[in-house]
Amino acid sequence: MIVLKSPQEKFLAALQAVAGIVERRHTLPVLANVLLRKTGPEIEFTTSDLEIQVRTRASFEGDAGDFQATVGARKLIDILRTLPADQNVTLSSAQSKLTLSGGKSRFTLQTLPAEDFPLVQEAADFGPAFSVPQKSLKALIAQVHFAMAVHDIRYYLNGILFVAEGKSLTLVATDGHRLALAQATLEVEMPRQEVILPRKTVLELQRLLRDDKEGGEGTIEMRFAGNQAKFVFSGMEFVTKLVEGKFPDYNRVIPKNHKNHVTLGRAPLLASLQRAAILTSEKFKGVRINIEPGTLRIASSNAEQEEAKEELEIDYGGDAIEIGFNVTYLMDALANMDQEMVSLSLQDGNSSALVTVPEQAGFKYVVMPMRI
Repeated sequence: MIVLKSPQEKFLAALQAVAGIVERRHTLPVLANVLLRKTGPEIEFTTSDLEIQVRTRASFEGDAGDFQATVGARKLIDILRTLPADQNVTLSSAQSKLTLSGGKSRFTLQTLPAEDFPLVQEAADFGPAFSVPQKSLKALIAQVHFAMAVHDIRYYLNGILFVAEGKSLTLVATDGHRLALAQATLEVEMPRQEVILPRKTVLELQRLLRDDKEGGEGTIEMRFAGNQAKFVFSGMEFVTKLVEGKFPDYNRVIPKNHKNHVTLGRAPLLASLQRAAILTSEKFKGVRINIEPGTLRIASSNAEQEEAKEELEIDYGGDAIEIGFNVTYLMDALANMDQEMVSLSLQDGNSSALVTVPEQAGFKYVVMPMRI
């Protein structure tokens, strides 16, 4: 049976959309596979890692009738990638094997039964659906994702908090040393819903969502349940388990009345920090920042007694402050913005600093000082 005939690009695009979550090594061999379900001309592609399930559909030419099987996702993608982009490929099935042919190339792949594929049970108690433009959510995730913890014992920090309430959607990430918060406005009033999306889900959403350059005019529909979130966008359906646990009260972390403020160019500040970072010690990554009327100085040194000094002219008339930071935390925030100017609010050398963006009230980044 001919399962599908398609240009290489179309078949590859459908597979790549769902294959991001597939682990190369898994205790269940079937999870390395993609589930193909053919109903008439339409084929549904599904992948899962037991925590996340991604599904997309596309129509292809092929024989009439229904078909279902699972086949190695990465192998299929690797083969398709090596075939010319404009080539037509055919996927046919016989005796529990699938044969992919294109031009004079033929590849015969082993399948596993579709019945063995563990589909995620969808929650019955999803809350009301709400939508935001894809590009808005992609931008929000970009502004906070770098502050997520990695393999933290406090598992609720290994992800992003989503809070939908009234007409606002707030995303918050923290690893205990810094906290990033970004907000967008919703078109509909929402009852308060609060969920923590796991790190892998966040990074996969970031990969799949499209911005303006990639045709991200469409919206993404979101629904949250007690232990699941569901996203529908660009012909895809994305279901994920949530992280259980209580996220820290982020409102208490954000400084409210720092009295010293300086606004300066994001790119020059980032470039100065990147240069100073070269001579920080591998372990501590510390830089010393001195702010005084008219001048911001950045200094770093390492165990070999090498040192870097940078100076920026600033419009500032507040207190003279000396404060130390992990330079990576500052560079992460600045590198994930595209605005021209940033504002830095400080109280003294021992209090956390607040980074904001003049033209975007919904973004806040808090970074704890370090002793140097």
